[in-house]
Amino acid sequence: MPPAADPIAPLTLVVGDEEFLVSRALEDLRVAVQAEDPDVEVHEAEAGVVEPAELLQLLSPSLFGGRRLVVLRSAQDLPAARVQTIVPLLLDTDPDTTVVVQHLGGAKGKAVLDQLRKAKPAEISCAKMSRAEDRRLFLRNEVRRFRGRITPEAAAALMEAVGSDLREISATAAQLVGDTGGSIDVDAVAAYHRGRAEVSGFAVADQAVIGNVAGAVTNLRWALNVGVPAVVIADALADGVRTVARVLGAGPGDPFRLAPVLGMPPWKVKRARSQAGGWTEPGLRHALGVVADLNADVKGAAADPAYALESAVRRIAAARAER
Repeated sequence: MPPAADPIAPLTLVVGDEEFLVSRALEDLRVAVQAEDPDVEVHEAEAGVVEPAELLQLLSPSLFGGRRLVVLRSAQDLPAARVQTIVPLLLDTDPDTTVVVQHLGGAKGKAVLDQLRKAKPAEISCAKMSRAEDRRLFLRNEVRRFRGRITPEAAAALMEAVGSDLREISATAAQLVGDTGGSIDVDAVAAYHRGRAEVSGFAVADQAVIGNVAGAVTNLRWALNVGVPAVVIADALADGVRTVARVLGAGPGDPFRLAPVLGMPPWKVKRARSQAGGWTEPGLRHALGVVADLNADVKGAAADPAYALESAVRRIAAARAER
């Protein structure tokens, strides 16, 4: 996409099936148009359901004047019978209207793309990146986007640690640029991932004690994949359940007054209080029993510590619903 200071094309195609790139391209375009006109009206429509009359109204000049941004999503779903009606509307718009058409880029609905491309619009490619070298280039571009620098060795280490998810690569690049002041080396990457490993057990516990099974299991599997010891995760789960039990047992009160009594910082009291909603005494007793058994399981009693951890996570989350 051109820099925000450049004029935005009257028509832009956002083409590809990489969800993260599509979302960001649409957001970048919105921000760029708003930079040119903070009062711009933003309208979105789904191609599969939008009526020609509705789209015509969105594309027509406003009675009160002013800039408009119209985003037509999922253009591949535009019914074939409406292509010849809708495409001319997209190509013949008011000068104060900016049109963005998002299309997955496959064979479905290709006629829409073919016709729009004849008008020589701006086009942003958002195709999935299947090659490792493309993802490495994406990483380097992300670091530059956030005004940072990264050594080749650090880029290789980060790609090995993060994997192929572009959203994760981008988020990690942004955080490392912020943490390092803009210069990323191998030591910075190693320190970042050590830090994540240290807190990942608590990320599992935080989701388990609020009953979010999917979130807890996802975090658990990530933690195990990056090498967090099962004992560390089990300890975090035990700490999470015990903290909720202690804070709930202390009753209401100022977190800053309760903190020294409970022997924990005020922020932890506040967080545990927010996590305690929905817990009952029988449920907490059950969960405390689960983490006690888990302690033995991860220290040798269980044949498969990973299975024992996932089972414990599910049982803790289920215990929250006990009455």
